[in-house]
Amino acid sequence: QVQFVESGGGLVQPGGSLRLSCVASTSIFSIYTMGWYRQAPGNERELVAFITSGRSTSYASSVKGRFTISRDNAKNTVDLQMNILKPEDTAVYYCYADAGYGFGSLSKYWGQGTQVTVSS
Repeated sequence: QVQFVESGGGLVQPGGSLRLSCVASTSIFSIYTMGWYRQAPGNERELVAFITSGRSTSYASSVKGRFTISRDNAKNTVDLQMNILKPEDTAVYYCYADAGYGFGSLSKYWGQGTQVTVSS
């Protein structure tokens, strides 16, 4: 019911930057909160950042001050600017959206994931 196109992953050296982008599309739902999770090998999926439709934001403590999330409500896009990247940021990053017919009937939908590798 919600389709995603993610882009922007890749290999970067420690201290470098990457920008992840995600476009969500749906013909039947409204999209509310959007954000990013990540999952490193052997680890559980963890929330990186999210942004509400009112543009309130929240970040994991491990990325606060280095990552910035933004969105375009009209285009249903969410971006994650990642600066001062560290090897421990290496993971598959998943875009998500809370979508549905209204606040009482939201479900979480996931993108396919994009690999981010931070290594020298």
